[in-house]
Amino acid sequence: MSIVKEEAAIAHEMHGATFHSFVAPSSGSRELCAWRLEVAGGTAGVEHRVSREEVVLLISGELTVTVDGVPGTLRAGDVAFVPAGSAFRVDNRSGGPASAWVTTSVGLEAVLPDGSSIRPPWTR
Repeated sequence: MSIVKEEAAIAHEMHGATFHSFVAPSSGSRELCAWRLEVAGGTAGVEHRVSREEVVLLISGELTVTVDGVPGTLRAGDVAFVPAGSAFRVDNRSGGPASAWVTTSVGLEAVLPDGSSIRPPWTR
């Protein structure tokens, strides 16, 4: 059994959010990636098209997630499923912070509206 302590998670900042990587190929995983996402209140996300399925479990706060143009509100305990190939965006329209647990498979890439591609370090 492998246990990753919170203080060992590697933090990455992108688009106004912090991604705390717990599980990734860089930490020994062959198939899964998992991170805690922290989004400050009033943060507008960046739409991106994902190459792999993602599951987002909201731990605290409130987030607006938009999948293929359809927005929905997540509150603590709610889950959003993002199919591979979907356009996806996360916004925190509230005044307070929000925290979510995100899981996907190794190799996730994101394509931005301008056509540029991102291979997030927390998925490698």
